[in-house]
Amino acid sequence: MAGKEHAHPNYMAIFWWLAILTVVEIAVVFMPFGKLTIGVLLCGLALAKAALVAMYFMHLRFEARTMGFIALTPVLIGTLLVLVLLPDGFSMAKKSELKGAAAVTAPAKN
Repeated sequence: MAGKEHAHPNYMAIFWWLAILTVVEIAVVFMPFGKLTIGVLLCGLALAKAALVAMYFMHLRFEARTMGFIALTPVLIGTLLVLVLLPDGFSMAKKSELKGAAAVTAPAKN
């Protein structure tokens, strides 16, 4: 693809898609769903927005696949780190939950 010019994307269309996705994110926050559902929806919308920015404003859509793999590497490393740390977060939450339950059920000392 060396030497070929690519058509310039319609940046205003990308801007409007990003604006629409932002409005949808705000609407999702106020929906009567559970916290997990809202979190998953917000993460999905954020990933869609990040993909649009990366593809068009960072011009990865018009680059060789190697550049796309280089851009995805930090995302994969970040995902791996989150997945590795999740068990620690759950165990800490369980410990604090148990302490809170013990404080509620323990008789008050006078």
